[in-house]
Amino acid sequence: MSTTTRSRRSRRNASAMKMVGALLALFREAAGYTQKSLGEIFVVGEQQIASIEQGRRPLKMDLAEQLDQLLDTKGALVAALAEMPEVDLIPLWAEEFLDREREAIAISSYENQVLPGLLQTEAYAWAVFRSRVPFYDEDTIAQLVAARIERQGILHDKNPPITCFVVWEPVLRAPIGGRAVWVEQLRHLRACSELPGLMFQVLPMNRTSHASLDGPFVLLETPEHQRLVYTENQRGSQLIADPDEVAILTQKCAMLRSQALTPEDTRDLLDRLPGEA
Repeated sequence: MSTTTRSRRSRRNASAMKMVGALLALFREAAGYTQKSLGEIFVVGEQQIASIEQGRRPLKMDLAEQLDQLLDTKGALVAALAEMPEVDLIPLWAEEFLDREREAIAISSYENQVLPGLLQTEAYAWAVFRSRVPFYDEDTIAQLVAARIERQGILHDKNPPITCFVVWEPVLRAPIGGRAVWVEQLRHLRACSELPGLMFQVLPMNRTSHASLDGPFVLLETPEHQRLVYTENQRGSQLIADPDEVAILTQKCAMLRSQALTPEDTRDLLDRLPGEA
């Protein structure tokens, strides 16, 4: 499975998503269903229904049509979904990855250009988006940063995914945004390294072998234990489900973790770096 189009699709406004979710909860309760029983009917699970009702996950049009029919709501959910205000932020080729990331039970990534979005501070994210060419206006950057920070909520969920981040050392040392932003980012990484189920490792510059000179990637494991790989370049991306391709990137990930500093040594490096500059 891959998506490589350059076109952009609008992403739903977060407040409107909550409104649609509240409507679904109202209709569901009026029809006598629990989140669990409704999820079982559509084979999507209780957690997905809960996420939609809380506005954390978008309601897809095909599911809205089925829900309107089951709950006898005269097309109300479809109409509400069709009229939702939109924010044109997320490229089509990244949309499915973000959906998969929200529901993943395990995430492993390697970065050699910029720190992972899930670990960026707000100030660092601003600096990253301000570096883009062609340039974004300030309103667009504000929306993009807000969306990125919102994504990080999965790390603080009651049952967060198991996460492993390997970052090449030059990325860690790059003072994106200036020294104050950089030092704040280092301290944030140090704090994140203590989160339950999160492993952060740095791949040192002095290593004489490197398992992923081809570039960054993200490995995801879905609740159904399907493994996916996401790779991105400047003008597009791929979400890959082919088992052979996934196996290759899984091997790369394992090798990178063995080549990187241990999490404990990485924490020591994070503690030292601000004083070395």
